Amino acid sequence: MPKLAKALAFILIASAWSVRALDDRSALSASTFTVLRADAHAYAQPAPSLSERQQEIFLRGRAHFDRPWVVFGLTGGDWGLGPTYVADRCSVCHAGGGRGAPPEAPNEQLHSMLVRVSVPGDRLNGTPRPHPHYGDQLQNRALQGQSIETLHAYAPVPAEAELYVEWEEHEVAFADGETARLRRPKLRIERLAFGELGTQAMLSLRNAPPIFGLGLLEAVPEETLLDLAARQRAHGLNGRPNYVWDATNQRRTLGRFGWKANQPSVRQQIAAAAWGDMGVTSSLFPRQNCSDVQTLCRQEVPGNDPELTDSQWDELEIWTLGLAVPARRNWDDAEVQRGARLFESAQCDHCHVPTLVTADVYARLPQLSRQMFHAYTDLLLHDMGEALSDGRPDFEAGARDWRTPPLWGLGLSERVNGRGALMHDGRARNVVEAIFWHGGEAQAARESFRRMPKAERAALIKFLQAI
Repeated sequence: MPKLAKALAFILIASAWSVRALDDRSALSASTFTVLRADAHAYAQPAPSLSERQQEIFLRGRAHFDRPWVVFGLTGGDWGLGPTYVADRCSVCHAGGGRGAPPEAPNEQLHSMLVRVSVPGDRLNGTPRPHPHYGDQLQNRALQGQSIETLHAYAPVPAEAELYVEWEEHEVAFADGETARLRRPKLRIERLAFGELGTQAMLSLRNAPPIFGLGLLEAVPEETLLDLAARQRAHGLNGRPNYVWDATNQRRTLGRFGWKANQPSVRQQIAAAAWGDMGVTSSLFPRQNCSDVQTLCRQEVPGNDPELTDSQWDELEIWTLGLAVPARRNWDDAEVQRGARLFESAQCDHCHVPTLVTADVYARLPQLSRQMFHAYTDLLLHDMGEALSDGRPDFEAGARDWRTPPLWGLGLSERVNGRGALMHDGRARNVVEAIFWHGGEAQAARESFRRMPKAERAALIKFLQAI
């Protein structure tokens, strides 16, 4: 691919950065979407290959990402918040484009996390069936008095519930006798505003994932992922795609995003998060996020119709698609390369696939076409064992099924977000804990890590911190 080679050379010269290639795995984590950043802003940079016009759109998208939503009639943000919500802007949950984190104290409510809820069965399009009183997500914040001074206010809208998390800890041991402590979250729900959830309610605690590099993941052809699934079966694995509902095109399609791969595209993910997390309507989800029993919520005056305009939506999409990936760090370090070999020997790479290539043509952002990148994911669902079951199916994903999360940029998580809460519910405080939680299809890889001598474990962790 001579054009790609020229583009890569241009980036290296333009950034005054040269790296020594190590066989076919250079420090370029994402070809022309790589940036040399390892600071608190590493996850939120534009891809160097964006045109000047695209960078202008990208910056407007970033402004939408950071700008708060407020109630109709107030200044200081865009009109349309709530009536019930989890956060008032995208950057609350994805600070710096990175991860959320569990509360630090038992009396502190969830802030950058949320709780999915559904009841058994699904709708005609396969979507999980929402709870009749609480919908598909518990909203622990609401317009409780913010709109009272406006002429259109009826009464403070109540939050659906208060949400807290406590932890249960236990000890695990490596084969050499060294120990580590694991924690499991215990959700505490108080002050339910619209009656008990009932015995059939299925709840799942979710932590906000990082959002950089999503454009590259969206641009991988479906055939590539199906081929990965077929090849994994030869190794005794059962990776498989989640097929979900594409609300834009009104059809069933392959899911890529979310902890259970329940969203088909960046564009739909943005609209779903705006509606579910901030109570902001769009042309895709035009109704206020209020169930029939939430009368005060339904009476609240909307900010606009829709509140997220199509132009804002377009700009947020380009911002997300255009986010670059931080370069690998210390890639020529001998211990990092030793860790890479141990990663392969433990067969971690069967699911955390190191290298993917995007489609020959990706029209929404042409620079994403023909890109080789190293995300360490297969975008497929895997049975991760009973210890990680959330008891809640999502389209074709069962309770024990989770999409393989990308590992790139992992070593910068604490630098960007202050803490490195890993896994779907933030239970893992570091990489060692995350590995120990692997079960099901990943149990053999976990046991391989558990049996490694301490020096080998350290090398493997150093590798994961470098990618």
